[in-house]
Amino acid sequence: MGQIQLKQVRKAFGEVEVIPPLDLTIEDGEFVVFVGPSGCGKSTLLRLIAGLEDVTDGTVEIDHKDATELPPAKRGLAMVFQSYALYPHMSVRKNIAFPLKMAKMDQAEIDRRVANAADVLNLADYIDRRPGQLSGGQRQRVAIGRAIVREPAAFLFDEPLSNLDAALRVGMRLEISELHKRLDTTMIYVTHDQVEAMTMADKIVVLQAGVIEQVGSPLELYRKPRNKFVAGFIGSPKMNLIEGPEAAKHNAATIGVRPEHISVSAESGAWKGTVGVSEHLGSDTFFHVTVAGFAEPITVRAGGDVDLHYGDTIYLEPDPALIHKFDANGLRIE
Repeated sequence: MGQIQLKQVRKAFGEVEVIPPLDLTIEDGEFVVFVGPSGCGKSTLLRLIAGLEDVTDGTVEIDHKDATELPPAKRGLAMVFQSYALYPHMSVRKNIAFPLKMAKMDQAEIDRRVANAADVLNLADYIDRRPGQLSGGQRQRVAIGRAIVREPAAFLFDEPLSNLDAALRVGMRLEISELHKRLDTTMIYVTHDQVEAMTMADKIVVLQAGVIEQVGSPLELYRKPRNKFVAGFIGSPKMNLIEGPEAAKHNAATIGVRPEHISVSAESGAWKGTVGVSEHLGSDTFFHVTVAGFAEPITVRAGGDVDLHYGDTIYLEPDPALIHKFDANGLRIE
């Protein structure tokens, strides 16, 4: 079991409140991602769950039992940090086994768990190497293996891929997602990268200044963002947000259109613009188009073979069925 409930949990450092009272339920077996900009409170919230920070007010329940005052070692959780925190003089085998040795577990059981973790993480061929002989991705797998052997109620990941290059990040993303499917254990994952959130999560928790702005599946947040903050944060490239007379035509203070929901024409369309910088990614091209009367350039997602150049005049047509509307308070208008 690995259900976690936060009930009116609040955190303050002295007079500074970093997380106002919030409620959140993470169901057993869910992969939940905390996402938001730097300083939004996502790592602090994870540390409150882990017991690495004291809760100022409220209750943390793990499997329906009050764990608010329990020390980290008694909560049945395993945490994987941004830094690998491996012992350089120990082999992979000994690094993975270390928490079990500290718990004075029977050697036969230690050997069984280490062998199982090494098999799950494809580390069997490296089991007698030291961390210095491994790649960054392999070291991170060792750190995850050290968590797996504890057989926790839930895994807590605090930006575990931040130290990896782009290619390794993609590979490890897939490996952690696959690991979740195989272990069927609750996982809570902190990241500032909304692409990681969208591709890995069963449920995303979007945070801003310690406040939960929205909770939902990746597609729920993509299709129906609750407010302008979520609309602008979820999606890559981010949603175009337009104010002024164009929004007023739709009886809104702000309208939002995703780059992939705008068609391009050389002849006619709702908005006439001038092509600025283009980003060619092979399969896709992102055009940044200046439109008269708009405060910010409009980003358009087009096929990789679209023949447009800097300075070209083009016409943009947003899909009317996929225009998001927000009121003066930034809240979604249905």
